[in-house]
Amino acid sequence: MSAASTGAAGARTGPVGVGVIGAGVISHQYLGNLTTFPDLDVRFVADLDEARARVRAEEFGVPGHGSVADLLADDDIEVVVNLTLPQVHVEVALQVLAAGKHVWSEKPFALDRASGQRLLDAAHDAGLRVATAPDTFLGAGLQTARRMLEDGAVGVPQSALTSLQNPGPEAWHPNPDFLFAEGAGPLFDLGPYYLTALVQLFGPVARVSAETSRSREVRTIGSGPRAGETFPVTVPTHVAALLRFEGGASAQCTFSFESQIRRTLFEVTGVTGSMEVPDPNTFDGDVVVHDGGEEPSARPAVGATSTRGTGVVELARAVRAGVPERASGELAFHVLDAMVAIAEAGERGEPVEVTSTVDVAPALPEDWDPRARTL
Repeated sequence: MSAASTGAAGARTGPVGVGVIGAGVISHQYLGNLTTFPDLDVRFVADLDEARARVRAEEFGVPGHGSVADLLADDDIEVVVNLTLPQVHVEVALQVLAAGKHVWSEKPFALDRASGQRLLDAAHDAGLRVATAPDTFLGAGLQTARRMLEDGAVGVPQSALTSLQNPGPEAWHPNPDFLFAEGAGPLFDLGPYYLTALVQLFGPVARVSAETSRSREVRTIGSGPRAGETFPVTVPTHVAALLRFEGGASAQCTFSFESQIRRTLFEVTGVTGSMEVPDPNTFDGDVVVHDGGEEPSARPAVGATSTRGTGVVELARAVRAGVPERASGELAFHVLDAMVAIAEAGERGEPVEVTSTVDVAPALPEDWDPRARTL
């Protein structure tokens, strides 16, 4: 059965056909969600290890599995979810675009500006989309925080303070090597959540300064079949950044795999008060406002809490409607540009201008529901 039918004008209607490339750890959460959204028809799982693709497809009742070539040959697949390693995100996305399909990629969008721009250009030339994670900002927590800021809950926003600190993922991740290589580290692995949220709340980044460091040349895997193995660390594992936004606000951000104190912090201060924003790596959480009264006030989040894959639904609906998607390639490229600038500022010891910009899409309506059937 086809994922969609074709209308009188040639446009497709009905659920959007989806294929997934990459059957690794994160695919479990994606498929657990994608297969429950009525507006999507998940048709195929592909992986270099075709046996792993088969196991994952059977686990979630996906009818097709096999090679990337097999997936790209399926004309009923319109959107491909790219869950490969960061080092090949662009290579795989370009293959998908060449096959005439839209792309949803896990973050980061790319590892450098040149390849990111190449991907944007290829999508533009083909008339296709290259939307990219994180989609956490579409969740109830951050959408509620954004609506409250726009409604003046703390006055005009002036500054933000964010912190992501932990000892690093090697204690629990069975194959953590790539998280300490080019394209990862705390800045590129977790920074996209915080920077994307900041851009949603403050607008585009204009300039950055940073200090970066790496305490160890090797780390040891702490769990799984490779427990006890060591691997090299080739990127900074502690990043302290200062961001200046085009609108004049600023943010201090820490991204660290060096702290035994686990901390996630996201605060926004305005002219009349301060706001505790939910963890940008989640889709939910109360928003707490401190306005000088005796007790802070907490507002429960309102909106979608469907977790990873929510952005794929938003993309699919945008494709059908012919409107821009919110987690766009342009947004992802701007966040990439800011992250590369932070890395450069740390290396050079001087501020770096962020030359790209982006138009931030409007907040989602409170009643937007990825689990509704709309197509």
